[in-house]
Amino acid sequence: MVDSQSTPARQRPSIVSISSYLLFLFLALQVISLIITLSTFSKTRDALRAAYEGSGTDGDQVADVFAVIGIGGSIVLLLLAVVLGVLALFNNQGRNGARITTWIVGGIMVCCVGGGLLSNAAGGFNTGGGNTANGPSPEEIQRRLEEALPSWVTPVSLLLGVLSLIALITALVLLALPKANPFFRKQTAAWEPPTPGASYPGPQSPGQPGYPQASGEPGYPSSGEPSYPPPPAANRPDDTPPTDRPGSTPPPTN
Repeated sequence: MVDSQSTPARQRPSIVSISSYLLFLFLALQVISLIITLSTFSKTRDALRAAYEGSGTDGDQVADVFAVIGIGGSIVLLLLAVVLGVLALFNNQGRNGARITTWIVGGIMVCCVGGGLLSNAAGGFNTGGGNTANGPSPEEIQRRLEEALPSWVTPVSLLLGVLSLIALITALVLLALPKANPFFRKQTAAWEPPTPGASYPGPQSPGQPGYPQASGEPGYPSSGEPSYPPPPAANRPDDTPPTDRPGSTPPPTN
């Protein structure tokens, strides 16, 4: 049996595939960033404690707060990046709702990553200690951090942030291009003509095979010799064999 209606197969545009790859790249970059943050957690905490030592402020408390904020922010970014990775899988299937959600979550991520880059470019940590008489200045805190952390941490972190921002913005723009719209548009079933010679279920017309013939009794032959011999003819007194039949002549009677 052949279906009269079917949904035509959709071919995924290359820009949708590239967008998904960029979202996966963004996820990988956030994983690397979190690993760097966790590996430098203790050194960052020690640098902040040393910066506030002798300033009349509880350096341990300040160090714990800002270290936890840094790790918490990295974890939140990673979770949102995981959401974008899942949405990328649905985007590859042509789900328009997933594309809209990608724009919403991606826009939030652009603000977060972009704000982090601007903060690092403006001088990094700013705890507000410069507003107190005995508190360290932001420049002093930054100097302490640069001395405590490896020299590669700051440039690598900036590079990861820039690459993350570029990959995310590019992925969102590719999803918004007009060439991607037909792939996310809801498809309607298209009518297809039946294939010649295809069989369809239903009642068969008279004369089709599979039905018994109307004439003749089932189980009995309709023509030919009967299956049993005919009964013998009764003997009659006047039956005499014909004279023209070959054989012996009966004796005359007196």
